[in-house]
Amino acid sequence: MSAQSAELINGDVSFWVRDAGWPTPRAPLPGPIDVDVAIVGGGMTGLWTAYYLKQEQPDWEIAIIEREFCGFGASGRNGGWMSAEPAGPFRRYAADRGRDAALAMQQEMFGAVRESVDVARREGFGDSVDETGLIHVATSRAGLARAYHHVEEMKQQGWGEDDVHTLTASELNQRVNVNRGMGGYSTPHCARVHPAKYTFGLAAAVERLGVRIYEQTTATALKPHTVVTDRGEVSARVVVRALEGYTASLPGERRTLLPMNSSLVITEPLTDQQLATIGWGGAELLGDTAHSFSYLQLTADHRIAIGGRGKPYDFGSNFDRRGRTAEFGVDLIRERLTQLFPSLQGIGLEQTWTGVLGVPRDWSAAVNYDAGTGLASAGGYVGHGLSGTNLAGRTLRDLILGRDTKLARLPWTGRKARRWEFEPLRWIGATGLYAAYRWADQREDRSESSETSAVAKIADRIAGR
Repeated sequence: MSAQSAELINGDVSFWVRDAGWPTPRAPLPGPIDVDVAIVGGGMTGLWTAYYLKQEQPDWEIAIIEREFCGFGASGRNGGWMSAEPAGPFRRYAADRGRDAALAMQQEMFGAVRESVDVARREGFGDSVDETGLIHVATSRAGLARAYHHVEEMKQQGWGEDDVHTLTASELNQRVNVNRGMGGYSTPHCARVHPAKYTFGLAAAVERLGVRIYEQTTATALKPHTVVTDRGEVSARVVVRALEGYTASLPGERRTLLPMNSSLVITEPLTDQQLATIGWGGAELLGDTAHSFSYLQLTADHRIAIGGRGKPYDFGSNFDRRGRTAEFGVDLIRERLTQLFPSLQGIGLEQTWTGVLGVPRDWSAAVNYDAGTGLASAGGYVGHGLSGTNLAGRTLRDLILGRDTKLARLPWTGRKARRWEFEPLRWIGATGLYAAYRWADQREDRSESSETSAVAKIADRIAGR
């Protein structure tokens, strides 16, 4: 490990949790109980589902079962993007349910960002979210061509003239001084989030409604009307699986959602001179258009949190529950930071951590409920969970209550993706694909062509993206 990363705090919990203050664990399940709704997973999918169900049915007994603490998983480890991009390709939702249904999905995603911000302000944790917008930056000609093409696609998919804007190189550099920034696009429909403060605030709001949250309790199996845990069984009319990437920890679920690693590092606070040099005055969320993709946040206390894939997948759908980042992953992310901002060469990195996101085989999120078995689930947000979970929670509410609403008819309801391949194909595929994407990025960075690398196109087809 390099000298710069030698003092890094690696794994355990995210910087966000340390910054917000490690929570005092709630009491575990005291033994067998009987409730109306049992939700497995204390992340944002589970919390939003409980929040909206309890508001509609205040007399229902609702319990959340969480192995660690609310916000320990992806909800407290992400990069803090609350984006309006849908959790799945528009073309897939349109192919399944028609173009109008896919357009409705996009409009609901705009509303999910607004709703998520409004709830935070109404429930007293509004300081965890800030509507700063989002910029995608291209640092290669091929990346710029993809960015401009994507904007045209977005405008065909429900994004209006006020929703997304292309940026020239000069327009980009007025907002953030990215090295070799050739342009890109921006949208106001994104909020900067402190993930731990937000999740902790939502959990407290859910408890105030009367929902019971049992932490330090491991669910070992989900069956119709029953959650089996290490501390007793929970009997329920409805059982909601809200585990996202942790779904693979349940028996028989290793091929349902691929637990893909996403790793972050966070810098020490930037000096006034460093801030002036990078010129990131609006504190928009920042992403690039590279195939391997990096995502950045300038925090309220002037640190940069930057994330990327690093080591994308562990063999057998395993994952490091404590969230350590592989050494070469830290080096890849640090290298990308200094590529984007050369003036930050040598800046201290304070912490790194890794979380897992759940990836369906078709890269499209799904919300499901079977009234006969009482089993419900939501997940597979492919990186758009901060807003996608809010919409999923409201969609599950309507499905569980048997309502025929526009949310219940969204194209992600009743969706069933095929399962992932058996090992070693999963590991070979995931590892090989991201190696191909990194190679394609390197070639495009050195090229004057605006054509996307053929290697990346082949990788996209194999991945099914």
